[in-house]
Amino acid sequence: MRTRELIVYKNFEDGQLLDNITFLIEHYEDEFYNKNNKNLKTLFYDCIHKLIELAGTYGFHGNLWHCYLANLLVNNENSYSTACEIRGAIEGTINQAALHDIEIFKEFYDFDFTPVMEALDVPEYAMLLDYQASTQESRVYNKRICERICELAARFQSDHTPEEMKDTLTEFYRDYGVGKFGLHKSFRIVHKEDGVHIEPILNIAHVKLSDLVGYELAKQKLVDNTEAFVSGRKANNCLLYGDAGTGKSSSIKGIANEYYDRGLRIIEVYKHQFQDLNDVIAMIKNRNYKFIIYMDDLSFEDFEIEYKYLKAVIEGGLEKKPENVLIYATSNRRHLVREKFSDKEEREDDLHKGDTVAEKLSLVSRFGVTIYFGAPDKKQFQEIVRKLAERHGIEMEEETLLLEANKWELNHGGLSGRTAQQFVDYLLGQKA
Repeated sequence: MRTRELIVYKNFEDGQLLDNITFLIEHYEDEFYNKNNKNLKTLFYDCIHKLIELAGTYGFHGNLWHCYLANLLVNNENSYSTACEIRGAIEGTINQAALHDIEIFKEFYDFDFTPVMEALDVPEYAMLLDYQASTQESRVYNKRICERICELAARFQSDHTPEEMKDTLTEFYRDYGVGKFGLHKSFRIVHKEDGVHIEPILNIAHVKLSDLVGYELAKQKLVDNTEAFVSGRKANNCLLYGDAGTGKSSSIKGIANEYYDRGLRIIEVYKHQFQDLNDVIAMIKNRNYKFIIYMDDLSFEDFEIEYKYLKAVIEGGLEKKPENVLIYATSNRRHLVREKFSDKEEREDDLHKGDTVAEKLSLVSRFGVTIYFGAPDKKQFQEIVRKLAERHGIEMEEETLLLEANKWELNHGGLSGRTAQQFVDYLLGQKA
C-alpha cells in the first residue's frame, strides 16, 4: 500500500495503526517474518485490539476499519480540508493533490482482508466487519458526531471511484467542517509545556434559547447580533449583565447550540488566561468558522490588571481583530471594573482623578452591544415556575405549586430563573 506516497493527508493523530496495517498488507505472505515466529500474527491481533479500543473510545460501530479511515480523513487539518470547511468545493491544483491521496485511501477502503485472515490464521478479524457497539457513551465524541462519522464510513462504501469518494468527503467538510473545530461546538484554553492549546469541551449542556422563559427582548437582541455575525455582516462584541441567575450564561450556551450548524464555535476563556488571547486568536483567525470568545462572570477588582490585556485585544492594539472573532461576556456588574467613591474624590495621590475613572470605564465601552437581564418580579417568577413545571410534566394544583415555589425562593436565593429551575428540579426529584 502507498502510505509513503501521501501528499496532503499526512501526520495523522492515530497514524501508527495505519502504518501497522499497511505493513501487514505488504508482508502477510512474507516467509521472512513468519518462518520461525508469529510476529505478523501477533501484530494482526494488536491491530484488532487497537480497533476495538478505538470503538470504545469513539463509539464507532459497523465496519471498524472503515470507521477508522473515515475518522482519519475528517480530523486531518491540511491545506485542502481547511479550505473546504464550511465553504465546500474549491478550485485549483490542490484538488489534484487531494484526489491523489483519496485514491490511496480508496485502495485501503476496498481492501479484502480475507487472504490476510487465512494466511495468518486470524479469523477473529471478521468480528470487526459488523461491530455492535455497547451503550457506553463515547469518551471523545458525543453521539451526534459519532453517528456522522459512522454514516460517512457507510457512504464511502457506495462510492465506486476515488472521485466520488472525494466528493463525499468534501461535502462532509462543507456541512460539518474538519478536525476539532468542525466536530465540536465549544472549547477551552489549556496551557501546556509547549504553549497554548485549544481543546474541545465534550459535554456542553444542550440548552436552547427557547428553554429560557421570558427575557424575549434581551434574547432577541442577542440573536440579532449573532445572526449578523454568522451571516458575514458587521456585528458587535456583547456584554450580558444583570442580576445573578437570570439566564445570561444559559443564553450563550443556547447561541452555541443553535448556530453550530452555521459554523459558529465558542471558546471559553477565564480571567487568568487573558494574556494568552493573542495566541488563541492567531490559531483561529484564518479558519472558516465564526468564533465567539466567551468570558463568564467577568469582573475585576481595582487592583487586578488583567482587564488591560482584554482592552488591547478587543480594540486598541496595532493588529486588527479578525472578522471571524467576537467577544461575548457575562457579568453581574455593568461597568466590569470595581469603582469606589474615592475614585471621584479629591485625592492627594492622584493628580488626574478623571483619568482614573475613565480608565475603569474604558473596558465596557468596547462592547458595542450591552444587554440587561434583570431579576423577575413575583408575577414573572411565578410564570417561569408554571412554564417549567408544564414543560417537565409536573402535575400539581397551580395554587399549591406557586405556594411551594414562594416558600422555596425565600430560602434559596430569591427571585430568579435559576431559583425557579432549582425548585422544579427538586419537585422532579421528589416525584422520582
